[in-house]
Amino acid sequence: MNFETINAKKVEEYARNNNGIIIDVRNPDNYIKGHIPKAINIPYNMFEEVQSKLPKDKILILYCERGSLSLILCRDLGKEGFNVKNVYGGISSYRGEIEL
Repeated sequence: MNFETINAKKVEEYARNNNGIIIDVRNPDNYIKGHIPKAINIPYNMFEEVQSKLPKDKILILYCERGSLSLILCRDLGKEGFNVKNVYGGISSYRGEIEL
């Protein structure tokens, strides 16, 4: 496994202390309705187009609704040499909708 899964309660702290970039991989409509503070939106289906522009020297913290799409992306990006973290349970966990 070329990535790590992190607890949703630690996302902001982890990003701040480790110079990470928080990436919401949900569609733009869901992102607009609510997202983790300081997260940027790169929808899952757009990742191939922007992957070459992502920095390999920073930690990329990915999340989706429940953690499954971001898990797939983390696996693929990890194989490509990116330092990636998946948020366990996605934004649902961050909001407290899923028990950790």
